[in-house]
Amino acid sequence: MVKICCIGAGYVGGPTMAVIALKCPEIQVAVVDIASARINAWNSDHLPIYEPGLDDVVKQCRGKNLHFSTDVEKHVAEADIVFVSVNTPTKTQGLGAGKAADLTYWESAARMIGDVSKSDKIVVEKSTVPVKTAEAIEKILTHNRKGINFTILSNPEFLAEGTAIKDLYNPDRVLIGGRETPEGAKAIQTLRDVYAHWVPIDKILCTNLWSAELSKLAANAFLAQRISSVNAMSALCEATGADVSQVSHAIGTDSRIGPKFLNASVGFGGSCFQKDILNLVYICECNGLPEVATYWKQVIKVNDYQKTRFVNRVVSSMFNTVSGKKIAILGFAFKKDTGDTRETPAIDVCKKFDWDHPAHLQPSSPTSIKTVSVVWDAYEATKDAHGICIMTEWDEFKKLDYQKVYDNMQKPAFVFDGRNIVEVEKLRKIGFIVYSIGKPLDSWLKDMPAVA
Repeated sequence: MVKICCIGAGYVGGPTMAVIALKCPEIQVAVVDIASARINAWNSDHLPIYEPGLDDVVKQCRGKNLHFSTDVEKHVAEADIVFVSVNTPTKTQGLGAGKAADLTYWESAARMIGDVSKSDKIVVEKSTVPVKTAEAIEKILTHNRKGINFTILSNPEFLAEGTAIKDLYNPDRVLIGGRETPEGAKAIQTLRDVYAHWVPIDKILCTNLWSAELSKLAANAFLAQRISSVNAMSALCEATGADVSQVSHAIGTDSRIGPKFLNASVGFGGSCFQKDILNLVYICECNGLPEVATYWKQVIKVNDYQKTRFVNRVVSSMFNTVSGKKIAILGFAFKKDTGDTRETPAIDVCKKFDWDHPAHLQPSSPTSIKTVSVVWDAYEATKDAHGICIMTEWDEFKKLDYQKVYDNMQKPAFVFDGRNIVEVEKLRKIGFIVYSIGKPLDSWLKDMPAVA
């Protein structure tokens, strides 16, 4: 019986292993983590992450061939295949700070695998890692193997939060990279056989290690680039009176371009896009490619510009200050159908609001006054508010009774739609002053242009 162990019970490890357990009932799958609170949550009725469909998958398999445990060394020692899905944040200090990936957790996991293993293992990179990480992992394991053979594979995840289970059931592709050696080919075939339980063979792509590692960074960079591209166009649309939704639809019907990731918004967020692009920038710089690095830096610059532009539009529209005003933030997650708030644009927007005060009204310290409160109900959040900022495209916000919302707000009442989900003309007829990114501007807004 094949045994799989995944180190890391987060957004990637948990859902991926749950689906493998569901689709491969003859395989024993263990998800391990040193965070006992997280493992306890995976073993409870309240999972540590929200993902549509995840609860059902876990409940079908947990206790049968899917196990969550803090006994990391035991399950690693017993496994034939070890997935490593630990965090790879951007370094905050030292060489490459602000750009390079911090591989501390990865190195620690590799050393532990080498220490506790008593049999040959396939070690699979599941985290997003820089190109050539596999080479470093090989060196660590080679010097600790005590006659044990370790084969390294790269199997990057391409899940979108909010649709992770759907993506796992029916992936565009599964990518497996390995050494172009007999041992590498055999390991690739072993992992390929696992996915072949439910993924068509022609969707399982096999490459060398470096191509697999780079493909993940490239995919996220290209997706983020599309978002920044349409957001750059949204600024031009507002300046000229064009409608970004119509423009994106027109270009999206071109089969060479396609319609996905062309929705203008307040900016991209999440744990991957910015981190992976910064990582890509660092790799380019290290390989003597400053022009390529500058190109990808611009994707992040446009994303930051879009958030600043949104805040400037809000502030300038509300008599050039939000001091003393109540702003209702609808949605804080970086996208709908996930509870993940990492790198969400809402964080930057709220921080910018917090310090839009005249000097004599600045708080003596950021913690000296309470400026943020959290409520569950959108109607409660908007009551007595001067303005609303829609920051997440939850379906709930499309269905609100906006007449009721308007009646309970301060006047003039503003809606700043950072996700382009409201019916602009309908809200204007109610009485709202509406700003929707990339859409023709309300006459009020034309009189108070945003200065970026």
